[in-house]
Amino acid sequence: MIIIRSHRLIEIINFQFCKCHYFISIYFLSSKYMKNNSRIINHERIHIRQQLELLIIPFYIWYLIEFIINYIKLKDKKKAYFSISFEREAYANENNPNYLKNRKIWAFVKFCSEV
Repeated sequence: MIIIRSHRLIEIINFQFCKCHYFISIYFLSSKYMKNNSRIINHERIHIRQQLELLIIPFYIWYLIEFIINYIKLKDKKKAYFSISFEREAYANENNPNYLKNRKIWAFVKFCSEV
């Protein structure tokens, strides 16, 4: 695993709302303290599972399409980001360290809904 710290890069990658992003074995962190934050690491691990289920590239395509649709509907980047099903699943379960042990495949689908 590679860890890269760059606050500005994270802002660009994550629509300026997030402090961490995982992409194909690379964690992008906005601060060195993030790597010890169990909640954030669990959040990113949920995204890793989602990526693996969708074979990585389709995950990012789906993610981007959801963001664009939500942005068109909501006219707000932050609301559009938080409405993405992948993010909704990760935020809903980031405080549960056992979530991935019991998580069903494609669990993010139940977080898909009309915005």
